[in-house]
Amino acid sequence: MISSQVTGFTAAEQPLESGSNVVALRGALAPQFQPEPDIDTNADLDTARETLSTPGLLVVDLDGTLVHTDTLFESFWSALGRDWRGALGAARALLQGRAAVKHSLAQAAALEAEHLPYDRAVLAYIEAWRAEGGRAVLVTAADQSIADAVAAHTGLFDEAHGSDGQTNLKGARKAAFITARWGASRFAYMGDASADLPIWQHASRAITVNAPAALRRRSERVAQHTEHMRTRGFALRPYLDALRPHQWLKNLLVFLPMLAAHQLSAGSLGHALAAFASFCLVASAVYVLNDLLDLNSDRAHPRKRARPFASGRLPIAHGPAMLLALGGGGLGIAMAMGPQMLAVMTGYMTLTTAYSLYLKRAAVIDILALAGLYTMRMVAGAVALGIELSAWLAAFSLFFFFALAAVKRQAELVDHKARGKTAPAGRGYSTDDLPIITMVGLGSGYLSVLVMALYVTSPAVLALYSMPQALWGICAVLLYWVTRMVLLTQRGQMHDDPVVFAARDRVSHFSALAILGFGLWAALGETLWTALT
Repeated sequence: MISSQVTGFTAAEQPLESGSNVVALRGALAPQFQPEPDIDTNADLDTARETLSTPGLLVVDLDGTLVHTDTLFESFWSALGRDWRGALGAARALLQGRAAVKHSLAQAAALEAEHLPYDRAVLAYIEAWRAEGGRAVLVTAADQSIADAVAAHTGLFDEAHGSDGQTNLKGARKAAFITARWGASRFAYMGDASADLPIWQHASRAITVNAPAALRRRSERVAQHTEHMRTRGFALRPYLDALRPHQWLKNLLVFLPMLAAHQLSAGSLGHALAAFASFCLVASAVYVLNDLLDLNSDRAHPRKRARPFASGRLPIAHGPAMLLALGGGGLGIAMAMGPQMLAVMTGYMTLTTAYSLYLKRAAVIDILALAGLYTMRMVAGAVALGIELSAWLAAFSLFFFFALAAVKRQAELVDHKARGKTAPAGRGYSTDDLPIITMVGLGSGYLSVLVMALYVTSPAVLALYSMPQALWGICAVLLYWVTRMVLLTQRGQMHDDPVVFAARDRVSHFSALAILGFGLWAALGETLWTALT
């Protein structure tokens, strides 16, 4: 068994002084996280002290106890996101046991201890224990390298022990290790799972953290003394947030071919609604996958760190089941709509997966991929209705969505430049590329307006609109809107996604109404004029 004494710290990892208050503890250990609404982090230091009679040795578990996550799953998704071959290497290590898998994943991953979602109430408890003169050690089934990193970052542990690549320090093995090192009934143990029962059986005090009622009762039967901490409860909101329903606005694009072709029957609307539902489910599945792969970069981001998986509000272990259920539901709807729709949705899921694993790190290709994903929504709308996608609409969407994707990257670069960083994590750009990306967004947006202008003068318009000259108003609104979006992004007023920004932007709302008005004028203007005269 490999173990380590935590004695050295860098300037950024100095241990907290004993007796510091809970506010200082939170600020020093987890400055990158804000308290979530559904988590009780009001653990008072004086109250914690009152529960401690004769502090001796406190042994603390890591996964699910000290942090709101499981570092094994963290390591897997981090390794997969960095290089899928690292995850395959861990699969080969299964032949050597769980400890070997953990070690292989820890080596392939890039787990950042300073960004893990720590349980602030548990941190306060450990600080109170140490303030009363007690010692604290970290003993975890996670790999030794992870245990060392967490102990060094927090500065709260006198020792750190983890799995060494050969022995999985969990359950009965952990109990045997602890009793052999410190003796039975000479330590208090803080844990959260049924695997901790053998340790509680030999502990002088069992401290459960967010344990279910059944486990609390079992711990009371095996332990000499028990204490129960509940720092969070179950909530549905994190699951809903993980679906990113605000992003479903993009899926409204499936209705565009129906509107452009003037097919407004109840049957056409029903098919478009089915395509919309399929896209919402599949897109949410991809968002779950993307969040699992981007845990490290999301936690380092000022806004994305609040996402359910990154903040620890939603267990990472639930991610794969959500991914399969959402993806299976979306593909099931597509299958019911026919083989062509299934092919489109399968292609969309394949492209988004490739984007999450690799394409988002390739400069320019990532923007092309995003533009393609937008366009595939309109392709799905055309397939759902059994009509051919207009070449004019396809050309317009390609340039317009390329512009939106470029604005998305522009916003990221502006944000990183403002924070003094040279390059976004996991992207193929640096802040030096900002002028080029800005020009790409502006130029592609103007090209989409040019396509619209050419469409207005084409013979195809005469068959669909009685007053096609009114469509020139749409060109004017688009010129204004595209220019304004790029300008606001350059000023740092754009959030990460221009579609979400537009959904909350009043000027964009008026622009959309103006476009709708010009479209109705072009389609119904002559009829209304005749009726009025």
